[in-house]
Amino acid sequence: MEIDFLYVTIFNLSINMVYAALSVFVGVASLVFIDRKLFKKLDFQEEIKKGNIAAAILASTILIFIAIVMSFGLK
Repeated sequence: MEIDFLYVTIFNLSINMVYAALSVFVGVASLVFIDRKLFKKLDFQEEIKKGNIAAAILASTILIFIAIVMSFGLK
């Protein structure tokens, strides 16, 4: 009986890990899409490399917003 519980636990863990990886991928892809379509004249990656903290805060805020929307959509 305990081995079945272990199998189910590992299965649930693997499903959650796949879901987490997929969520991160969708979040980053959404950020890149927003970066390319909405902010055509502003390159977030280049600005962050230059040390622009405001661009880093804006990019992280967009990622947090996407994460919140995705979490409410999956409840």
